[in-house]
Amino acid sequence: MRKIILILFCIVNIKVYAQQTDSTKVNIVDTLKKDLLTVPDTVQHLHSKFRSLIPPAALVGYGITSFYVKPLRRLDRYVHKEVVEHNIILDSQIEDYFQYAPVALVYGVNLVGVHGKNTFLDRTIIYVMAQSMLQLTLHTLKNSTHRLRPNEGDRLSFPSGHTGNAFLGAEFMSQELSGNSVYYGIVGYAFATTTGIFRIYHQDHWLSDVIAGAGFGILSTKAAYLLYPYIRNNLFKAGREKEKDKNKPQELKELKKKSPSNALLLPSYQQGALGLQFSMQF
Repeated sequence: MRKIILILFCIVNIKVYAQQTDSTKVNIVDTLKKDLLTVPDTVQHLHSKFRSLIPPAALVGYGITSFYVKPLRRLDRYVHKEVVEHNIILDSQIEDYFQYAPVALVYGVNLVGVHGKNTFLDRTIIYVMAQSMLQLTLHTLKNSTHRLRPNEGDRLSFPSGHTGNAFLGAEFMSQELSGNSVYYGIVGYAFATTTGIFRIYHQDHWLSDVIAGAGFGILSTKAAYLLYPYIRNNLFKAGREKEKDKNKPQELKELKKKSPSNALLLPSYQQGALGLQFSMQF
């Protein structure tokens, strides 16, 4: 009878261990399946993001190529000649205001209750990042290419700063509000395109200056949206780790108070006598 009790006890423990092992295996398999399904989605998402950089990069490439490909430069002069002969645009520099219209609209509609993709703080940081990248690019290229403006005012023609600001704002508006309605992006890009056209008609820029400015503006915004999540996560991660290190001694004390004592009760069989063994860990 005693031997039968011991055998049954061992069988029960083996079954429990086997069930725990099977459960662990199932959990591992499920986790691996989820990870394997998530990886392709992540890769596809990244590919989609980088593919969206191709059109603005092509615009930038066109502007740079105009320095070396004579047909493109002849096209600049032809467009300028047509503008001079058929100028129907008012002399008012309205593009000075149009270039910032998309950004103003983003914050304006937010005030009346239309919320964008990001919070006020996040979107503002993204915009500042985009403007910083664009202004650095504009300043460097304007002072290194020395292209003469069509009106011969100075040699800061390439690329168009007004157009860059306008398309930066248009892409910013599209990123933030297109989730609510596609028309927000259309309105933003309409303001940006009008800005570029006015810069040509007012003889401040060549066609290739405007095209390159549009590309740089869009690229700056897209780059800011790509980089900001990594910057934000790293900053918050560092803050969270410091907070964890600060609170760790107190958490350990509370854990010791809350943790129950480990107790173990086992049957024993010695010299023909059946008994119990009890142990407890504090």
